[in-house]
Amino acid sequence: MPLQRRLPKRGFTNTAKKRYAIINLKDLGRFEPNTELDAAALKESGLVGHIRDGIALLGDGDISHPLTVKVHRASRKAIEKMEAAGGKVEII
Repeated sequence: MPLQRRLPKRGFTNTAKKRYAIINLKDLGRFEPNTELDAAALKESGLVGHIRDGIALLGDGDISHPLTVKVHRASRKAIEKMEAAGGKVEII
C-alpha cells in the first residue's frame, strides 16, 4: 500500500478562504499628498504584486499627509489614522 494511504490525514483546508493583498499605512508615505490610489495605481507602484481576492489596508505605521485610497477591506485603525491625516478610505 502506498505511503500516502497509510498515513492519517491532518487538518483541514478551507477552499473558500479569501486571500487579500496586504498594504500597511507606512507603505503609503511614498505617494504625493492628495493622490487618489486604486488597485491599478498600487500594482503599478509595486506595493501589490498579485491581487487575488482584493486589497486590504492595515493600520501599521503612521501617515502624515492626506490620500484617497480605494481598497476592498480596511481595518478600523487604518481608517481612523487616515481620517486623522485628512485623507479618505473608500471600500469598493
